[in-house]
Amino acid sequence: MAQTQGDLDEGIDYMFKIVMIGDSGVGKSQLLNRFVKNEFHMKSKATIGVEFLTKTVVMDHKLVKAQIWDTAGQERYQAITTAYYRGATGALLAYDITKRQSFEHVEKWLDELRMHADKNIIVMLVGNKSDLSSSRAVPIEEAKDFAKQEHLFFMETSALDSNNVESAFLGLLSQVYRTVSKKHMIADGPESNWDKVNLELEGTKIKVPLQEPECLKAKRRFNCCSIF
Repeated sequence: MAQTQGDLDEGIDYMFKIVMIGDSGVGKSQLLNRFVKNEFHMKSKATIGVEFLTKTVVMDHKLVKAQIWDTAGQERYQAITTAYYRGATGALLAYDITKRQSFEHVEKWLDELRMHADKNIIVMLVGNKSDLSSSRAVPIEEAKDFAKQEHLFFMETSALDSNNVESAFLGLLSQVYRTVSKKHMIADGPESNWDKVNLELEGTKIKVPLQEPECLKAKRRFNCCSIF
């Protein structure tokens, strides 16, 4: 018998929509594939339109399903922005540390996010391609200062060697989880009147313990949303 979506989601305590934004070519799809499938494709094609992948993780003994949306960074797809951002609780904003222009465009992406998404959406700024640090065009301190100024979380990653990829996604998800679970009763109302949490960590790296290999099969005594 075929399983329905309801059957597949049975036992899920929280479901979060996460959107990925940033210029085309910064590695958004590679980051997503590395996190969800632990894959990296050397000859990756540019994303056309919108696609999403899902991953279920355990946080504070709860099963959390992340629906992570990826879209092309080109301007010609801007017509989809309103639907793309609707219902998003978190955003991963990526730039390429070797391409100065992609970092300079971060502010534009933030403006668009704030125009279309919930005003209290949790944002993780990610400087991708840290494996190419010898060709760095964006100093890490500059990016950290910008993140702090804009109240964003920050981390540098490498989809190629997987450095910090899981930590970036789980760090973002943990902040969304803390916020939504804290405001669960209010969120059931007509407006998602969230409060941000742990703002003292804005603009800093977030370290998250690794998932247990079998954590998706049962709710174990495991907390992957601890930040230290």
